Parts: sequence; C-alpha cells; structure tokens
Amino acid sequence: MKTRSVTPMKLAKAGYIIMSAVFCAVGLLFILLPELSTVIIGRALGTAMLIFGGIKLAGYFSKDLFRLAFQYDLEFGILLIALGLIVLVRSTDVMNFIFIALGISIFADGLFKVRIALEAKAFGIAEWLLILILAILTGFAGLLLVFRPAESAKILTRLLGISLLAEGILNLCVTLSTVKIVRHQQPDVPEANYYEL
Repeated sequence: MKTRSVTPMKLAKAGYIIMSAVFCAVGLLFILLPELSTVIIGRALGTAMLIFGGIKLAGYFSKDLFRLAFQYDLEFGILLIALGLIVLVRSTDVMNFIFIALGISIFADGLFKVRIALEAKAFGIAEWLLILILAILTGFAGLLLVFRPAESAKILTRLLGISLLAEGILNLCVTLSTVKIVRHQQPDVPEANYYEL
C-alpha cells in the first residue's frame, strides 16, 4: 500500500515551531520595550498574523498522526489571515481593535487547547496537564487583553506582550508534544484498484 508523504506535516510542524518562537520573541519585545510606536506594533502583529494564519491552514491540511494540534486550524487560520489584513491596512488607527480582536482570538485558542489537552490525555500523551495549565493561563491572558484593566499605553503593550508570549509557549508545547510524524503513515482511506468489466 502506498504511504502518505510526511513533507506537509514536517513543514507545518516546523512552521508552528518557528511562529511560536516569533510570538515569544515579539511578546518579550513588547514587555521589555512598551514604548514602541503603534504603527510598529500594528505592522509586526499584522504580518505575524498573516504568516501564522497561512501556517495554520497548512497544518490543518497536513493530516498528522493524532490530529490534535491542527484540528481547529482551518477556522483559526482564516480568522488570523483576516485579522492580519485588517491590521496591516489600518495599522495607524486600530489599536483598540487589535487588543480586542487578538484578545478574543487568544482566549478562544486557549479554550480549544483545553479540549486538545483533554484529548491528549485520552491518547496517553504525558504532557497533557502542562498543555491544560498553559491553555488556561493563555485564555486568561487573552481575556485580560479584551477587558484591559488599565488604559496606559505602556501597560497595554506589556499586557499584549504577555498574551503573545503565553500564546507562543502554548503553541510550542502543543506542537512538540502532540504532532507525531510517522515515516510510513498509511492514507486515511485505503486506495483500491477498480477495473471495468
């Protein structure tokens, strides 16, 4: 029986790891340098959302072994691409939109990762509890970003940084612990040879 190519899975996993590291780096940058201009923040986030949205779509169609990490990425990929385009086109006057939209997106991703953690437990993945804890913390950070407990630009930028850092760490943990690439993976539906009589 013909085996499925693992190249799409490898690319999706590598893309996830790279974008998770980028989210962590951008989050740290916002935490350490909260005085960055809104245009720089908008362009950086818009570009990152566009790229990560594309990677999420690639992950969704890669058909990894457990199908845990990428199962909700069709919807999230489209959402991130749309948000990224809006932020890039209107980066000078959308800071409130960025905080609310990104906060909702991070909160929703945290909720879905809670479900992934519980499914990982059923699969016997040892890191399920770590994923669960990180998902809850990330969801909470996303909610804080939506409700903005302070109006200071520096505090909000740091909060944005914390949320991005939490999202990056969560995605990295989920990818490393649940995306398994098996070299000789069989197709989902066995291929059959049909002959005309």
